[in-house]
This record gives sequence, C-alpha cells and structure tokens, in this order.
Amino acid sequence: MNAINTPEQIAAASKNNVETILALANAVFNQAERLTALNLNTARAALEDGVAAAKSVLAAKNPQDLAGLQSSLTQPAIEKAVAYSRSVYEIASEGQQEVAKLFEVQVGEFNKNVEAALEKAAKSAPAGSEPMFAAVKSALGAANNVYDSATKASKQVTEMAEANLAAATEATVTATTNAAKATTAKK
Repeated sequence: MNAINTPEQIAAASKNNVETILALANAVFNQAERLTALNLNTARAALEDGVAAAKSVLAAKNPQDLAGLQSSLTQPAIEKAVAYSRSVYEIASEGQQEVAKLFEVQVGEFNKNVEAALEKAAKSAPAGSEPMFAAVKSALGAANNVYDSATKASKQVTEMAEANLAAATEATVTATTNAAKATTAKK
C-alpha cells in the first residue's frame, strides 16, 4: 500500500497553507490600512470643519445669522457622517469578500484532496467495500451542497443588507435636506 502523504505532498500542502495565511494577512492589513486612512482623513476634515464653523459662529452678528448657520452647518455634517459610514461599510464588506474567496479556495482544495484520497483508498480496499465509499462520497456531496446553499444564502442576505443600507442612507439624506430647506424657507 502506498503512503497517502509523501514528503512532497506534505511540503506542497505546507506551502499552500503558508501562501493562504499570507494572503489572509495581506487582506487584513490592506483593510486596516484603508480604514486608518479613512479615519485620519475624516478626523482632519472634522477638525477643519470645526474651525470653519467656529469662525462662522464668531462672525455672526445677530440671532438670525446664528439660526441660518445651524442649518448650513448641520446638513454637510450629516452628509459627511453618512459618507463616512458608507465608506466604513464598503471597506468591511470588501474585506469580508476577500476572506470569503480565500475560504472558498481552501474548501475547494480540501474537497479535491478528500476525493483524491477516497479514490486512492477505494482502489486498494477489499472487494465489497464499494458501498461504504459510495456512502462517504454521497455524504461529501451532500455537505458540499449544504455549504453551497449556505454561501448563496449568505450572499443574498449581504445583498439585501446593502440595499437596505443604501435605502436608509438615501432616506436620511433626503430627510435632512428637506428639513434644511424647510428651515431656510421659514426665514
């Protein structure tokens, strides 16, 4: 009987695992880098907006000017908060997709290796053991079908969540825009 794991197979598997870990680490670092850059840019913009708002408030000469400033400062702040949330969600979603792709590749490789091992074992198995191997292959097929269904359902849930987030974001922006217009119109 031949050994199932030769030194070359073990080395190849180890190399593949290291490459997968490196790809996962790079994906995580890229997402962290993007999130850090977003946070720094957002903090810089918030500081600049705060300084500009303070200057505007100090320049106001009467209560009507202050009331006008409120709506002119609130609307951009809300829009920027929505844009920030959208960007964070995009970064997180893209990171999750990268990890999911890596995981799918690993599952595919695992399935391929299990099937190859089963084929090899079946060839050297005693006569009459075919039903056992057929049952194992059937169970593996069923597990793969469950995994595929769960993956598809997860993607559908993600797509629905993205659509709901986009709709909620649009409703928030529209509501604040309408409120700002109404406040301006009353003056």
